[in-house]
Amino acid sequence: MSNFEITAQNRVARVPDRGAYDKETIYPIIDEALICHVGLVQDGQPFVIPTLHARQDDTLLLHGATTSRLMKYAQSGQPLCVTITLVDSLVLARSVFHHSMNYRSAVLFGRGRLVEQEDEKLRALQAFTEHILPGRWDDARPPNAVEMKATAVVAMPIELASAKIRTGPPGDDDEDLTLPVWAGLLPIEQQFSPPENAPDLSDNIPVPAYVSDYLKNRNG
Repeated sequence: MSNFEITAQNRVARVPDRGAYDKETIYPIIDEALICHVGLVQDGQPFVIPTLHARQDDTLLLHGATTSRLMKYAQSGQPLCVTITLVDSLVLARSVFHHSMNYRSAVLFGRGRLVEQEDEKLRALQAFTEHILPGRWDDARPPNAVEMKATAVVAMPIELASAKIRTGPPGDDDEDLTLPVWAGLLPIEQQFSPPENAPDLSDNIPVPAYVSDYLKNRNG
C-alpha cells in the first residue's frame, strides 16, 4: 500500500489541501532530513528530543546510548510521534499577517521495539552511517563489541504518517496588492563547505571521493 490510512490522528486539520498521505511524498522528506524530533510523554511530562534517524523501507530507525531516556522509552512499545521539517524559503507578504514559510514536513506515528539481533543491529548502524554520508560505512572502522553493547537501536514501524507542504508566492489580500511594500520569496538552501582535515590527520590521507561527490551533489 503506497498511501497511509487517514485517521483523526494523522489528518492535516489546518489547511488540509497542503496535506499528503502517500509514501512517495513522505519518504523523500524523511530521507533528505539529517535530524528528526521525537515526541514522548513520560510520567505525565512531555518531551521532544532531537536525534539522528534513518529509514529502512517502512521502518524508522533511532539510536543512542543504552542509558538514554529516549532509547529506554522508545523500546518500551509506548506511542511515539516523530516530526521532520525542511524549510525551503521565507514567504514575505505585503502584510505581516500573511508572512509564512515554504516548507516540507512529515509527522510519523508508531511504536518502537529494541533491535537485539546483532546482524540486524549492524545493518541498522550501517543505515545510519549511510544516511549521514553515503559511502562512509565501507571506509570507516565498524563498531566493536564494546561500542555495540553501549548503543541501543530502536526500530519503529511507521503505522501512520502525513506530510504537509507549502509552496508558492505570498497570499496577499487584494486590497494590499497596491501597497508600496516588497513581496516575494527568500529561498533557503543548505550548503556544505569544503571539508576540513582533523588536526591529527596524517598528511598522506586525501579527502575521499565520496565526500567530494557528496559536496558537489548537495551543493548543486
